[in-house]
Order: sequence, then structure tokens, then C-alpha cells
Amino acid sequence: MSFATIYPLYVAKVERKGRSRAEVDQVVTWLTGYDDAGLARAVADEVSLEAFFARAPAMNPNASLVTGVICGVRVEEIEDPLMQRIRWMDKLVDEVARGKKMSSILRGEAPAA
Repeated sequence: MSFATIYPLYVAKVERKGRSRAEVDQVVTWLTGYDDAGLARAVADEVSLEAFFARAPAMNPNASLVTGVICGVRVEEIEDPLMQRIRWMDKLVDEVARGKKMSSILRGEAPAA
């Protein structure tokens, strides 16, 4: 599956709940280290999720603090590194959609202005 396929689904999910694309971008960039231009390129180039994470400039060292259940599976117990990264991203987007505070979603880091 490509990042270009999943990204608009994330955006639609949060927008249905009154949140914004910018908030999706913020959590994805927090997790992966991509900047806005890098995200746009990943969408335009239709890179696979595997390539998206392999090319991530800098996975956040606090990503392991993303815990909880996605699709009935605890994200901290997923053994496959790629699947765990995908589920971390899913969990962050879910938290945005549920209306959590950005400081909580970003695991205590102050949101960028």
C-alpha cells in the first residue's frame, strides 16, 4: 500500500471530527522527521509505506512512547518494525481524531507554532 493511498484517509478521518490536515501533518512529521515538502513528495511519488518509513529523515526517539490498541493489537507488542511504525502512525492519527491535546499526542513535546 502506498502512503498516497492512506494519507487522504487519515485527513478525511480527522476532518470528519473537526480537526485539520495540518494536525495530521504535524503528527506524521513528529513521528518521521519529514517536513511538509517531504510529505508532499511522498504523496506525489506514491511511495510505498515501506519506502516511506525507510526514507524517513529521523524517526522520533520518543516514538516508543506511543502505546495503546489499534485493530485489537497493542502497538508496543508488535514485533515487525515496519508494522509497528505503521501502527504508531495510525495511533497518532486516531488520537488527533479523538480530540486529544497535541502536547499529549506528541508525548509531552510542545507543538510547533
